[in-house]
Amino acid sequence: MNENENVEFKESFDDRVIESLTAFANTKGGRVLIGVNDKGEPVKNLKIGKESIQKSLNEIKTKTEPSIIPDVEIISYKGVAVIEFSVKEFPIKPIACRGRYYKRVNNSNHRLSASEISDVYLLAMQYSWDSYLYNGATQKDLNIYLVKKFVEKVNKSRRFSLPAEPVEALKKLNMIKNGYPTNAAMILFSKQDLRYNVHIGRFKTPSMIIDDKMISGDLFSVVAKAMKVIIGHLKFAFFISGRKIARDEIPEYPLDAIREILLNTLIHRDYQSPTDVQIKIFDNEIKFFNPSGLFGNITEEKLKTNGYSASTRNKQLAEAFYLTHDIEKYGSGFIRVRKAIETYPTMKFNFSVIDNGCVSEFKYSEQKIELLKNEEIFDISIFGDDLWLDNVNPENDTVNPENDNVNPENDTVNPENDNVNDTVNLTVKILSILKKEPDITQLAISEALSVSKTTIVREIKKLQENNVIKRVGSDKSGYWEIL
Repeated sequence: MNENENVEFKESFDDRVIESLTAFANTKGGRVLIGVNDKGEPVKNLKIGKESIQKSLNEIKTKTEPSIIPDVEIISYKGVAVIEFSVKEFPIKPIACRGRYYKRVNNSNHRLSASEISDVYLLAMQYSWDSYLYNGATQKDLNIYLVKKFVEKVNKSRRFSLPAEPVEALKKLNMIKNGYPTNAAMILFSKQDLRYNVHIGRFKTPSMIIDDKMISGDLFSVVAKAMKVIIGHLKFAFFISGRKIARDEIPEYPLDAIREILLNTLIHRDYQSPTDVQIKIFDNEIKFFNPSGLFGNITEEKLKTNGYSASTRNKQLAEAFYLTHDIEKYGSGFIRVRKAIETYPTMKFNFSVIDNGCVSEFKYSEQKIELLKNEEIFDISIFGDDLWLDNVNPENDTVNPENDNVNPENDTVNPENDNVNDTVNLTVKILSILKKEPDITQLAISEALSVSKTTIVREIKKLQENNVIKRVGSDKSGYWEIL
């Protein structure tokens, strides 16, 4: 037997025994063996008497709040009599020992912070912080247009049926109680910006930042804006293979996995913390920092398996994103992330708990483009984050600037597809120019690419019709935005 999340050894009875019992009561229950040292060896000179046991029980009762009275038994351990105090998980949590609160983590007791004490209480009461009323808010503080959009999306998803009238819909979801909005209602639909910030940075090194964005607002908009900023910093490979004429594209990271972690970070965020969510994008790594610890009894080790069962810190927020089909199933996000990166051969997903929160990390050594070496490729183009390459030779993954066409020795190439290849190349080059110079004119693009203005106008129109780009402002003073 070893010390673990359910077992503790103590040579004699003291206040540390009571701390362990409250930690067990606040977690999953456990037992303390009195008369056993840290190495798991019994202390043979332990004195056991009815009066000493009763005195210990009285001390446990008076030093805990609410009071706990553990089960006590004299057992034989390695042939020696020892005292066993045991408790089950307490239904009303947290239990305090001399005004301090603990929970059991692996084989040690962890003292709870003020935020963790609140979490344990809410979980025990089967409440969530976001279901409480937002201090000082009224229905007038809600953006009814945002609520209407939400109701329409929920009803379209067919996961739930909400009344068309916005206030009645929120009442049905318990986001309006006694005429007042909950924390969740305000986070999702507030007219005013509540300043729950998401800070996104693009880094070349840990100390060299080349782009910086701060995003806040209603939560659905924050998700959309944050994804747009992240995607704007990613590289995409566009290619045409000999097996089909249609263009394929490969993002630097699986976008479903990135969105899943973004949603997980924002939905399970501790909104009482003043610290911002932080997303750091490096050349081959993305880190998501959530300024919140794990909620409930889930552990870092359990999250690495596919059999974990997670608790939800913000139940109303999670339900809102579930009803709109933005998340598929409670407590399965990490499973879907690991599934999504399976086709990215060198990519790793890591999750870790640190002192002031949690970090989710995607990292790779080689891009998925390496997989295309086994394909019959007409063309590969990579663009994004100020980088685009074309005419990649699939034999050695090097750029050949002199070769505008596929290697003529490859007899699998169908010359009839050259026009498709040229169109893709032109599209990628146009988008690369627009990314670097959003206010450039179509005439300047034609001159830069040595292509007629008529061709550029035609391609720009196609990109607009396909919602790839849009013109913001007038023809003279506006700019192009890549969607």
